[in-house]
Amino acid sequence: MADIFDVVADSTRRDILAVLLEREQSDPASNGEISVSEIVSALGVSQPTVSKHLKVLREAGLVAVREEGQHRFYKLDRAPLETLEDWLIPFTAADAAADAATLAGAAAAEAALNEEQLAFASRLGAAFAETAQKVTAAVKRK
Repeated sequence: MADIFDVVADSTRRDILAVLLEREQSDPASNGEISVSEIVSALGVSQPTVSKHLKVLREAGLVAVREEGQHRFYKLDRAPLETLEDWLIPFTAADAAADAATLAGAAAAEAALNEEQLAFASRLGAAFAETAQKVTAAVKRK
């Protein structure tokens, strides 16, 4: 199996993942499934190119496939992206982790949060939200 970083390094594969994510979010009734021909149409690349990249994504566990006759329907499988996320978080949230440890110690020492701690908690929440956005953008980036 290819390394997850090698798999998502290719812009066409990231584009395919973005199409799958878009289908999942825009059409819940589809169960996130989309046909190869729809992916080809959305990306404007050849069917053999899409099929080649879908094979790599499938082998990496990033997509699941359902066969129906001669048609193949793909959907996103997020589980392998956790490896990528686990690797990225220390780079994007190093300060947040240190701040979280500080907050945990302060909360144990004091039952009620003071104004400074409330501001810190707000910054911590924003940092985690920003990290989640950066991971999503990294996957979508062309």
